[in-house]
Amino acid sequence: MSAVASPETLPAVLAGPILRRLEPQRLVLWLVGSTALEPVLRLTTAERNREFQLGGDACRILPLGQHAFVHLIDLKLDEPLPLDQEIAYDLLIDGRGIADWAPHLLYGHERLPAFVLRSRIDQLLHGSCRKPHHPAADGLLCADRLLAAGPAPEQRPALLMLTGDQVYADDVAGPMLRAIHQLIERLGLFGEQLEGAVVADSEALFRHPAGYYHRADLLPALESNESLRERFFGGARKPIFTSSNAENHLVTLAEVIAMYLLVWSPLPWALVDPEMPELDADKRARYQLEEQRLAGFREGLPGVARVLAHLPTLMIFDDHDITDDWNLSAQWELTAYGHPFSKRIIGNALLAYLLCQGWGNDPDAFDVLQDDLGQLCAERDAAGRLDSALLDALIDRLLSFNRWQYVLPSTPALVVLDTRTRRWRSEIDLKRPSGLLDWEALSELQQELLDHPSAIVVSPAPVFGVKLIETVQRIFSFFGHPLLVDAENWMAHRGAAQVILNIFRHSRTPGCYTILSGDVHYSFVYQVRIRHRRQGPTLWQVTSSGVKNEFPRRLLDLFDRLNRWLYAPRSPLNWFTQRRPMKVTPLTPEHSQAGERLWNSAGLGQVFFDEGGRPTRIYQLNADGREPTQFLEDRDEQAAERSVLSQH
Repeated sequence: MSAVASPETLPAVLAGPILRRLEPQRLVLWLVGSTALEPVLRLTTAERNREFQLGGDACRILPLGQHAFVHLIDLKLDEPLPLDQEIAYDLLIDGRGIADWAPHLLYGHERLPAFVLRSRIDQLLHGSCRKPHHPAADGLLCADRLLAAGPAPEQRPALLMLTGDQVYADDVAGPMLRAIHQLIERLGLFGEQLEGAVVADSEALFRHPAGYYHRADLLPALESNESLRERFFGGARKPIFTSSNAENHLVTLAEVIAMYLLVWSPLPWALVDPEMPELDADKRARYQLEEQRLAGFREGLPGVARVLAHLPTLMIFDDHDITDDWNLSAQWELTAYGHPFSKRIIGNALLAYLLCQGWGNDPDAFDVLQDDLGQLCAERDAAGRLDSALLDALIDRLLSFNRWQYVLPSTPALVVLDTRTRRWRSEIDLKRPSGLLDWEALSELQQELLDHPSAIVVSPAPVFGVKLIETVQRIFSFFGHPLLVDAENWMAHRGAAQVILNIFRHSRTPGCYTILSGDVHYSFVYQVRIRHRRQGPTLWQVTSSGVKNEFPRRLLDLFDRLNRWLYAPRSPLNWFTQRRPMKVTPLTPEHSQAGERLWNSAGLGQVFFDEGGRPTRIYQLNADGREPTQFLEDRDEQAAERSVLSQH
């Protein structure tokens, strides 16, 4: 591998800028530079030009390596920016603008990138589950094609909502891991010591012959030399925690940071040449197949970077951002956090999420962690590695941190849920799946929703899912094997299910909800009403997944057919579900055949809202280039809905 590069051989900006939370008097941006930069932000509107030197609190810089500096830009403005009109911007680095140092961020008709601050959310894009080496096309390029058409400011999406699994820390292709290691060396990303591991530190991990496709062998073992999957999870057929594709699970903070750079920007790929390591014949064939798939992923990265430089983008984690089945049950938590090495793996991924995703959603929530972050990045041990005591202390704080969720003060209100760290643990059996939110978090959710006429709720896992699949998960959970089927749904825990449904039925919560979800690798839309209540709220469960992932086609077709048969509207099986007080009506995908309700195509969801916050059009933008798929209501259902609305 190449040696650490000198600053002269590296681009000044490695990734970004990415537009995060944008408000009329506050702009939050993220970028990573190869040095500590002194950027200047220029804003151009129809009325005036403004220039801001980004220093001090407006641009916090955290070194993560000799040539890797995260820049957290948080600019507060005295005068508000205009709404519903294009605002061009430039980021000057040593006097050079974006057109000079990142021309791939510009569309053909542009001289500068631009954003629009919408006065209300009348449309948005959303999706989850972007796995780089999946054979499907990259759904973020749907947004690139949409913006390339040059829509008028009032026709642009208000935001891009990424609802989980923006990276797959637990499912990494061999060529991607090779590129990660080369980028770590090229940028001099800081290493770390590894307590309780077979290897002593990150450098030994990277050199170990089992470092590719055999990382389970490097995890801590008992005297009987059982692997982590045997000791932690009773022989469940999923290595390294529980993911079935975790032979290259990321371990160190440097690995996860490098992964973020490689999935969000084309520039780091120019710094690496991921040659195949020594592998046996089977693994060589797999490596070559993954290499072919990653080639297509790399080709689309300029378009992905363009989207992130033009659309305000909000994010929330799901399990693969950290590891598969993260916090699924109380037993999982006790086991995974009970060993220093597994705790470090989880903590490193969570710290990387904070730096690359979480902070940009709500910077104020993380002010209490700024001193710890600064100290960790500034102090290293004698070998130049991160200080283990400081890293472990920060991880402890992150594992007890409870402000990952956030609310956007928009119209309608956007409420984003943390369904991973505030779990309602089972009191009956530690092996049973935990509720996705505990009582306290659900109470806070209800308070956030009170007296809003409408709301958009982001739940990474669908609140209203496919009944048949949830039943299969329930059966496996009953027999003590929830990890085998990823039994994570709102109905898996009776307490959490009852409370979330009661919140929707409360008289002072919104008259219409839109629930945006992903996670399941297929798309569907349900319209939900409360039975026997003419003036109850109307809910829309809108699920779009994945951005670059799909469900096995034949299996999904089978589930779809069986679900329609077993859980037809008059089926008595419906009375055995948690949602029996609710009337759930599926909307039909426009291009479906034989009545399918589940749409299996990588891409992005697009939802349009009327002035009352009610969805008017719901699409799945297909990454493979097909026409967008619209989810259509039954005409009789539409008439019934109009009748209900007329009575409010």
